This record gives sequence, C-alpha cells and structure tokens, in this order.
Amino acid sequence: MKAGAPDVRADGAGLRVAVVAASWHKAVMDGLVEGALAALAEAGLPDVRVVRVPGTVELSVACARLAPSHDALVALGVVIRGGTPHFDYVCSGVTHGLTDVSIRTGVPIGFGVLTCDTAEQALARAGLPGSSEDKGAEAALAAVATAVTLRDLAPRTIDA
Repeated sequence: MKAGAPDVRADGAGLRVAVVAASWHKAVMDGLVEGALAALAEAGLPDVRVVRVPGTVELSVACARLAPSHDALVALGVVIRGGTPHFDYVCSGVTHGLTDVSIRTGVPIGFGVLTCDTAEQALARAGLPGSSEDKGAEAALAAVATAVTLRDLAPRTIDA
C-alpha cells in the first residue's frame, strides 16, 4: 500500500456489488480485476458479478445500468497517454460520467481507472506480481466501505 494511504476495511457481507471492467490492455485489466475480486472476497463478498465492456468510456453507461440493482460498483479501466488529446477527453469523460452516476443514484463507485503516462506505470499499479500498488483492490475496498457507511446513514430528505 502506498505511504499515506488509509487502511480501508469493511464487512460487506450482504451487499450487492458488481465489478465493471474495460477490456483494453489485457494484462493490466486482468490484474485490476483479480485484485478487486480478492479484496471483495476478503470483505465478505465471494460471489460478485463481473461485467466487461470494450473500453474505459463505456464504464459510465454500464454502471448507470447496474446501479439501481446494486449497493456498490467497482469501475476498472486504464488509459495510457498517447500523442493526441484523446487521453484528456477519455479521462475527463469517464471521471465526470462515473461521478454523475454515483451522485444521481446514490450508489458508490470505486474508481479504479488508471490514468498513466506509460504502460510501465499502469503495470506498476495493476496488482500484478512485482507491482507496487493494487488499484483494483483499493477501488473495491473504497466502494464497499462507502456502501457500508451509506447504509448506516439515515436517508436525507430535500425540501423542494
């Protein structure tokens, strides 16, 4: 775990959680998904749904579809900077899209989208043997811990 990162733990037993993962950069994505699934199993969720989408842009719409029937979602993807502004558009779009889904639905989404300058940086964060970080596990634990916190909060009413 990275220095300064919180030690997040939660008992998610009974929660309905899904992992939504992009398909680009197979080695990185396999590591992120495996890390997320291992963390979810450790949090009391051994059987979660895994949904694969083509790319990182598609994470938002898949999460929007799944949110009404889940207590938490984990969005996993990787975007590696290239020579065009595409990187900026994808990173901004997915960040805003996932945030919008979470706020509109009240369903926490663990943000496990790697935004890296190089493939080496992505591999270092993918939770693979030799990786320095496991962002899939971190995103999964953040989603579960937030779902547990929200479950324990009274619903807020908004005066119109």
